[in-house]
Amino acid sequence: MSVEVAVALALALILAAVAAVVVVRTRRMVATPTERAVHTALHTAAQAARALRQGLDTESAQTAAPYLRELTGTAGLALFDGDAVLLARDHDDETIWQSGTVEVCADTARESITAGRRVLRSARSTAVVAQPLLTEGGEILGALVVLAPASPGPGMLGAVGEVARYAASQIELAELDASRARLDRAEVLALRAQISPHFIYNALNTIASFVRTDPDRARELILEFADFTRYSFRAAGQYTTLAEELRNIDRYLTLERARFGANLQVRLQVAPEVLNVVVPFLALQPLVENAVRHGLAGRGGGSVEIVARDAGAECVITVEDDGAGMDPDTLRAGPGDALADRTGESAHVGLTNVDHRLRAAFGNDYGLVVETAVGAGTKVVMRVPKFRSGVRASGGAFG
Repeated sequence: MSVEVAVALALALILAAVAAVVVVRTRRMVATPTERAVHTALHTAAQAARALRQGLDTESAQTAAPYLRELTGTAGLALFDGDAVLLARDHDDETIWQSGTVEVCADTARESITAGRRVLRSARSTAVVAQPLLTEGGEILGALVVLAPASPGPGMLGAVGEVARYAASQIELAELDASRARLDRAEVLALRAQISPHFIYNALNTIASFVRTDPDRARELILEFADFTRYSFRAAGQYTTLAEELRNIDRYLTLERARFGANLQVRLQVAPEVLNVVVPFLALQPLVENAVRHGLAGRGGGSVEIVARDAGAECVITVEDDGAGMDPDTLRAGPGDALADRTGESAHVGLTNVDHRLRAAFGNDYGLVVETAVGAGTKVVMRVPKFRSGVRASGGAFG
């Protein structure tokens, strides 16, 4: 056998082997009709959910309507809000919306919303089925209306009911997201309101004391104070990066060091790899202000240490002072309340607020941890995951 023939035979065998592998893999990838149907239904439901998770309005309804109609398997579908106002409709043939059909749909939707149950009416040769969009708590968000055959069977009516429940659950999740966002904004506003007025008063007094003796220093402190307040009151989301928080903490400490002078010692140790970790906005300010004001100010000074270290999947941040400390028994009430008890005042620097926000964002395993003893200072530990789905820093305009 010649070399050329041997090579040709070898190539033919290789190509045959490759073809066999491709055929086997292709057969494995080709799903059964049932699997394809399930995949299609899940994909369609996901597309509808993506729109409805923005809430129920004209835009989201128009986007979701085709997918919801496909899930019901009907010739036409319409979505109404809680006041029975038509938001969107979809069809496979425009002629099904004959004269008067839309009016019948609206009347059926209104009756379904008022009664809180499914309503079935006839419109010429078509059945109009209205299913209220009900939350788990029984609140009516709107109505889903379909155009079905003249005598829809139990299977179709059941499908319409399930699709309506699915749509309502997605809209309810959107409402929960919106409520959570409003709560987060309220908590940030509370933190801003709780920034110690004593600090602002003392900072301005300190700046005033430098105006005549050291104008350049006064000018620098004014800029630091302006940047501190601009950051604290900026129009931003509920999260930011650790680097941004630390930058604002540095402004705060610059103003406090100008007041205390050498009596306030600050040590900062931050691992570079955690600077981009996302934390709740204004999460560190209450911890540091608590250490300076409650731990040190009453004693005329002391030291504060801030450490942010890499701990595998987490970032661990500690704020420790060598101030007065407190009785560990008071910790039984919870870290935020216990720290507030150091002055007998309300949690004006927002430690309880920070504890709640950490737990809401990352889970109950991520609340504040406090180590303290009378006369031995206080150490507050905050852990945050390096990554959590749905948690990301958002910029904001100063304002």
